[in-house]
Amino acid sequence: MMTDHASGPRLFRTRWFMPVFCVVLGLITAAALELGGQRSSAVFSLILFGVIGAVFTFGGRSETVRQMRGDGRDERWARIDLAATAITGTVLIVVIISACFYEWANGRDGSPYTQLGALAGVSYLVALAVLARRG
Repeated sequence: MMTDHASGPRLFRTRWFMPVFCVVLGLITAAALELGGQRSSAVFSLILFGVIGAVFTFGGRSETVRQMRGDGRDERWARIDLAATAITGTVLIVVIISACFYEWANGRDGSPYTQLGALAGVSYLVALAVLARRG
């Protein structure tokens, strides 16, 4: 698999990766929901992921859709993607910590938020150490 440092593996830059990924994710989600006895949710998720996949397929004029789909990426979009990822991670960490405090304040052990918080902290420290060594 060929890679381009700013854009990542070519597989992820094809026009069809995100639509196919949406359909596969929809099928997996629907199967899990069906196994759990939630047929209406399974059908809804399959339709929802299908619609999202269609947006990725036919939304080629939108710069944002093209960015999410992965085609036409450049250094500017790589920076935007990195910033969006960092913001998302920060929001999730704040939510996880808040949920943990909420659970503790209500006499519970904080699960599964304590495990998610620990995983986030450890993965951050490992990433920091690896990235610091690389450059």
